[in-house]
Amino acid sequence: MDDISNNTLEKALSRSEADALIVLKSMHTCISTMKRYATDLKVGKVSDFQSAMNEIEKFELIVRQQIATMKAGWTFDVDTYLDSGAFIKEILAVAEQKSVRVYERDERIYSYPNLVRLFSSERAVSIDKKKERRIRPTVLVEILKDSQKKPTRSRPEPFLEALYRAYKTIGQGKAKTMLLDGTVIPLIDIWELLTLLPGQAKDYPKQEFTRDVYLLHKSGVIDTRDGAQVSFPFNRNVPGKILSIINEDGEEKKYYGIMFTKQEKSK
Repeated sequence: MDDISNNTLEKALSRSEADALIVLKSMHTCISTMKRYATDLKVGKVSDFQSAMNEIEKFELIVRQQIATMKAGWTFDVDTYLDSGAFIKEILAVAEQKSVRVYERDERIYSYPNLVRLFSSERAVSIDKKKERRIRPTVLVEILKDSQKKPTRSRPEPFLEALYRAYKTIGQGKAKTMLLDGTVIPLIDIWELLTLLPGQAKDYPKQEFTRDVYLLHKSGVIDTRDGAQVSFPFNRNVPGKILSIINEDGEEKKYYGIMFTKQEKSK
């Protein structure tokens, strides 16, 4: 961490951790002396009472002074740091040092296959909706590294069926051949339908939806239960409808529309 600025959460935590360990060491010594004093009381070894008490008082003073130093030493403004975007930059720097594939786009961390959201007001992050309060940068990067080693929990088949149902719902009222001739519907319209209820767009943001589309696309699963096949046509001429995700190689993957085609059975 020597090449990372001293004004980082990692450095501040490291310094205070060192202060806490100094206090802990003195407290252990004080406790050992107290145990010896209690043993003397138990057996009536009165000759050592005063020396033991003197040691206890000495260490009590030392511990009080060290606690005051530790308390005064923590001056790091965590909330400002999290709100400023510096925290995300630090995570990226630590990840680069540890050769962990972590990327950032629009103040969101992509750690394939996970999306990491910062909740600065709670001093926490979420990793695929699971709240994580261990945000020391070196610790968080290790958590992301371990998560990347686990098998992807993606379930492409149920997600494909959900997309298909939404596709058909949006297509209601159009020509009956719509679902047979491969009409393209913008994916953002599908997401808006899936998140109509209050609060759902916040719980299932576009980035997570796009990540799920990417995992489906990557899985190679294209057939619905009733035989329709999905594809994802792209149209660069509708910038307001484009969704994007950062994949495991740090490359931006863009999506526009979804199309289902279904071969009519020959008579």
